Amino acid sequence: MSAPSPVLVDLKFNPEGIAHALKTAFPDRGSINLADPADAARDLRAVEYALLWKPDGDLFSRAPNLKVIFSGGAGVDHIIGMDGLPDVPIVRFVDHSLTTRMSEWVVMQCLMHLRAQYAHDIKQRRREWAKLIAPEAAEVTVGVMGLGILGQDAVAKLKLLGFDVIGWSRTRKSIDGVETFDAGGLDRFLGRTDILVGLLPLTPETTGFYDRGLFKKLRGGALGWPVFINAGRGKSQIESDIVSAIREGTLGGASLDVFEVEPLAADSPLWELENVFITPHDAAVSEENALFRHVETQIARFERGETLQFVIDRAVGY
Repeated sequence: MSAPSPVLVDLKFNPEGIAHALKTAFPDRGSINLADPADAARDLRAVEYALLWKPDGDLFSRAPNLKVIFSGGAGVDHIIGMDGLPDVPIVRFVDHSLTTRMSEWVVMQCLMHLRAQYAHDIKQRRREWAKLIAPEAAEVTVGVMGLGILGQDAVAKLKLLGFDVIGWSRTRKSIDGVETFDAGGLDRFLGRTDILVGLLPLTPETTGFYDRGLFKKLRGGALGWPVFINAGRGKSQIESDIVSAIREGTLGGASLDVFEVEPLAADSPLWELENVFITPHDAAVSEENALFRHVETQIARFERGETLQFVIDRAVGY
């Protein structure tokens, strides 16, 4: 009986954490970590499983016998479209911790805009004692775009806080107690939305999706102006349109965790806008140990002849 195939790991984040976690991960099969100089030149032709985040461009020619590809995050746009991508299942990362972290970030941003935290920050720096009257959450409609696992969890937690929550996805989803819209209902969805939360995957259809025209379709409601929050994919937004929309008053503020180019350039005007909250793509960072447990579980399913979970549909890109 041949030895089990090691897991090929090519992850372009937190190299120290990855290396440490790999010391105890995959005890029955081992791993090949391309970030380790000792592993970087190894022969990959016998490798059957690969865990990837923004992998090297020549990876698939070096590892021509893959059976399953695992994404190192919830998205797969960093893999789809690569040259030589084999016709094998691509599994995205779904984990309770990642989902919870994303919902925490979304809830925090909605609350900061609800309570005008940026205005309080300005008054604090000026040492001014100035009370602000905020609406209740129930007076504000949060529209969540993207109703996968992350989106549905965010919807549930926003509802618990009392927000009026509606949802949109390319094909309509059914969620108890939540009005949902599909592609044909986009304008009606936007016209009801005070705080727009973007959790869409990146596809050709969503590239540049959040633009000036879309922002103009949002309503202000109890906040007096609409707000844009994005933790989905940076290339889904047009940052120059966000800046213009805020400066001209079309948007009252924004919270951004993702950007067209990362890291965000030091000369980006987004840094200087007082009513924009910026985080460095860390709203829901993949925790290494949870990621490796997820891969190990799915490999075990695959080798028992069971159906893999969380396999993406290549036709739609997620």
